[in-house]
Amino acid sequence: MEENLKQHPSVIDGRTVLRIAFYGPESTGKSTIAAQLAEAFDTVWTPEFARDYLQDKWNESGEICQPEDLLPIAVGQTQLENQRLQQANRFLFCDTNVLVTKVFGDIYYGSVHHDIEKAAKKHKYDLIFLTDVDVPWEPDDLRDRPENREETLRVFEENLIHYKKPYIKLSGSVASRLEQAQKIILDLEKALQLGFTSFDFIEIYHRQMNWDTLRYQFSILKNGLPKIHLERAATIDDGIQSLTEEEALYYAALFDEKKEKLCLKKFVPASGAASRMFKFLSEFLNDFKPGQDTLNSYINHSQNKDLSLFLVAKDKFPFYQAAVEKARQLFPTYDTMEADERSYCFVKTVLSSQGFNFANQPKGVLPFHQYPAHTATAIEEHLNECAHYAHSRGVSNLHFTVSEEHQDRFEQIVAQVKPKVEADNNLSIQVKYSYQDKSTDVIAVDLEGKPFRDKHDQIVFRPGGHGALIQNLNRLNADIVFVKNIDNVTQNHTREVALYKKALAGILLQLQETVFRYLKVLASGELTNELLSEIAYFVNNKLHMEITEDFPKYTRESKIEYLFEALNRPIRVCGMVKNEGEPGGGPFWVRDHKGRVFLQIIESSQIEKEQRYIMEQATHFNPVDLVCGIRDYQGRNFDLTQFVDPNTGFIVEKNKDGRPLKAFELPGLWNGAMAKWLTVFVEVPLVTFNPVKTVNDLLKPAHQP
Repeated sequence: MEENLKQHPSVIDGRTVLRIAFYGPESTGKSTIAAQLAEAFDTVWTPEFARDYLQDKWNESGEICQPEDLLPIAVGQTQLENQRLQQANRFLFCDTNVLVTKVFGDIYYGSVHHDIEKAAKKHKYDLIFLTDVDVPWEPDDLRDRPENREETLRVFEENLIHYKKPYIKLSGSVASRLEQAQKIILDLEKALQLGFTSFDFIEIYHRQMNWDTLRYQFSILKNGLPKIHLERAATIDDGIQSLTEEEALYYAALFDEKKEKLCLKKFVPASGAASRMFKFLSEFLNDFKPGQDTLNSYINHSQNKDLSLFLVAKDKFPFYQAAVEKARQLFPTYDTMEADERSYCFVKTVLSSQGFNFANQPKGVLPFHQYPAHTATAIEEHLNECAHYAHSRGVSNLHFTVSEEHQDRFEQIVAQVKPKVEADNNLSIQVKYSYQDKSTDVIAVDLEGKPFRDKHDQIVFRPGGHGALIQNLNRLNADIVFVKNIDNVTQNHTREVALYKKALAGILLQLQETVFRYLKVLASGELTNELLSEIAYFVNNKLHMEITEDFPKYTRESKIEYLFEALNRPIRVCGMVKNEGEPGGGPFWVRDHKGRVFLQIIESSQIEKEQRYIMEQATHFNPVDLVCGIRDYQGRNFDLTQFVDPNTGFIVEKNKDGRPLKAFELPGLWNGAMAKWLTVFVEVPLVTFNPVKTVNDLLKPAHQP
């Protein structure tokens, strides 16, 4: 009997057929959707053997199903499935399976023949759809339990989980189920072709990741990304607009004049941990052997000069006093220790989980600045800044992107400091949070290009990088958005920072006014040839988007279409500071694959070695100081995801469980994710750029009292 319950292999004449089963309580639409999908995919389906078997029994004797009927039903279902498999094209859709027989047997009779349970456990399907009970009950001769449908569904689902079956719950109307199932099945086929398992597919499905995007990423990881072609570095009067203090005051006043009619928001990416900020201290804790080594010898042989500066100036850090007090609790003999041991224990207090655990915290919650009466975090300083420039009609809006596990800490700090900031500035501050969308995570691959699996055989997901935050920015409802990194704050120059932020916003508003005026004229089609030439000049010379050489040969309608497409984009005005050797991207003129030249922020990893000399000629650096206009000339929000250049991502090489992996990072938020925006670069003073990349940056004047 066991032999009669065996499934045939799903490979027929060298071709693979995917088995899709529909599984669930009675009257949940299994037969309907199996037949619909078979027709849609030009293949066959396996009907429910039990229906004909039991209907014949009822017609002949008026008897219903008995325990002894379950084994022949299970055998008949298996044999019917094996027969239809020979006729299937790509897919075989199975209306029910042996597991359904097993579950009904348990519900009605308390148990089933052990061969049925064994077959239910062994039978494999590439995917099982659990059909929901949200469709109307349809009575017939064989259906007898219209009550407790939710409880029955729960039992069915528990069996899928117990027997570790790959399943997705299918709900909704008949039409909606068909649409859902077709997409899921096609995505499953793509996933299996890429080397994923059905269980991988289900995990990725629940993350709502796009399979076409994943296929593209696999292609990139296999073939590499096209490099950016640099034309030249952007410099003052050649892509970068200079800005005197008088001009800054003028544009800031222009912004102040117009802002009350606008919705303003400040957007701060703040989800990353501070591990790099304390990297040299973590290395010290890992490598230094107290009692066997001295600090001087360690610093000399490790060349860890950052550690030397940290220890010499440790009393200048805003967390110094609190760290000393904590160290005394953790190490009772702290005050009588030798200097080397005391320094080691101080660092351990700063980084250990028993101490402050700073390296595993987001930068926003760390103490950055020491004031006479309290210590301020970067969160507090962003609230202060927000109150100085990102407010209108008495309201200031601040948006942090955070890791979900750290939101409570952000909220605690905001609750502590917001009332005072609001009172000092006579306004209300609204603080919102969002997380990086899990659907933007990327999947790592091994060096052979196959999905990378950890020691538990689970596929490894990695965050897609800050470029994923274009989704978060896209969901903001605002006229103007100020973008600034969480660690770029100051203790002493808030008013000057605010002046230049408002100046950038004033430049954007003036530019936007012209762009919108031109777009309205182009949309109407009622413009002279002189105005058409004026708009072309503006695009070419003011927006730094090189007009194609063939433009004069275009018809009038084609010229209008060309210019409308060039102008109808989100706008960003980016502050640029003089290059003083900071790591990161800078402003350049680039040429795309269509031969168009425009401005872009470029990282060194995006260019060929042969063009590094151009990067070395860069006079300015990107401090992530952006003001963005994200609405179109009709007041509607742009879909920012339509202005991303997918070819400007990054391939990163990492190590996990002692094995190398590769992953695709999405185009960066302020370069590739905004590659197709209207872009203007403006020089701003160095005093506006005060990042804290390592903890020692807190010793710089901008972060000291």
